[in-house]
Amino acid sequence: MSQEVAKNHIITLDYHVTDPDGEIVDEGREALVYLHGGYDDIFPKIEEALHGKTIGESVQVKLQPDEGFGEYDAEMVQIEPRADFPKELQVGMQFEGGPEDGDDDDFIIYRVTDIADDKVVLDGNHPLAGMALVFTCTVTAIRPASAEEIEQGHAQSEDEDDEDA
Repeated sequence: MSQEVAKNHIITLDYHVTDPDGEIVDEGREALVYLHGGYDDIFPKIEEALHGKTIGESVQVKLQPDEGFGEYDAEMVQIEPRADFPKELQVGMQFEGGPEDGDDDDFIIYRVTDIADDKVVLDGNHPLAGMALVFTCTVTAIRPASAEEIEQGHAQSEDEDDEDA
């Protein structure tokens, strides 16, 4: 009997993501490995579509923005003085930011989206926020999760495995 995608199993997927017009958004150069079973390791709609599948089976899931990376929030765009940034600033660079009195959970990653004269435009939205996406994947491996992976709520990376050796 072949294994099925089920709760508390580590699932490996070959995948790619496109926009609704078929333009590649993420070509999935590395396999996606996640802990199945409601651990928020993967979007719930994708996890639901994969449940019960076996190695070699594929699914295609269409995600609306609220099912993926969220709606685009214009309030997460900030304009800051150029003088507050390093000299070698480039569009695409990322900076961590948050309220002065906030804790680590309040910090988000801002991307530089524009540099003009003495101003820098920062965007705290995920680069795919506001986009409908088509996630296509094939199950390539299934294995039971270890007790430690279940406790941590995610698949161990190979680096974590090496620390145990």
